[in-house]
Amino acid sequence: MFPLEEISTCSSYRDPHTILYNILSGSESGYLNNKLKKRNATNCRCEQRRTVCLKDPDSTCQVASSVLVKTICFVRSLPSFSQLPSGDQSSLLRHCWVPLFVLGLAREKIVFEVTDVPNSSILRQILLGPGLPGKESEQPTLAGVHKLRSCLHQLWDLDLSPKEYAYLKGALLFNPAIQGLSASLFVEGLQQEAQRALQEVIHLLHPNDAPRFGHVLRAAATVQTISHGLVTELFFKPVIGNTNMLHLLTEMLFVQ
Repeated sequence: MFPLEEISTCSSYRDPHTILYNILSGSESGYLNNKLKKRNATNCRCEQRRTVCLKDPDSTCQVASSVLVKTICFVRSLPSFSQLPSGDQSSLLRHCWVPLFVLGLAREKIVFEVTDVPNSSILRQILLGPGLPGKESEQPTLAGVHKLRSCLHQLWDLDLSPKEYAYLKGALLFNPAIQGLSASLFVEGLQQEAQRALQEVIHLLHPNDAPRFGHVLRAAATVQTISHGLVTELFFKPVIGNTNMLHLLTEMLFVQ
């Protein structure tokens, strides 16, 4: 049935004279760069809360959009998926598109770089702290990006074949635990079928690697922890702006 396929009030900012002097003297950029180097060395928690964006959004967003289109095409190509009620199809895609997208990034070996969000004033962050209200609080953090990269490297280390990727996508897509499914028993059967097919192909391709199936399932569980907000804001917000991502996905799913 499946085709093969932060800057914060941490200890490094305890000298207010140094901070204000550098800001008022117009050397904020050089000062910030020096502080970033020190924070990288100490790996303090405020560093992980830094808000970031893509370093090259034009090319990276284009690649991400291509991966998303391929992901939707994969879902639509599954006869078992098209047999489900449209409401169940929407629910499954809404809850599972991020894990499927991350698998797509992994399969195509997509790498990306991030940088600090521009126009993020050091004085503003010092005064307001890391928990900024509004749009800035929705920005991807360095910690979130590290988590995503860790997932990708975990999948790359497994060196999955196209068949393994395809059946793993099926196992993630058909999730009977999603609330409100009208055909949950059918979805559960499809997930079990995908998991059996995955286990069989792993045994066929790696007969001497008994723990591999468990490693693949653990990698899949990690992929499911990546937040929708991180993926949307990092890879798609620069392109779609304020367009609702879920509405866009639904349109892509049911377009004729």
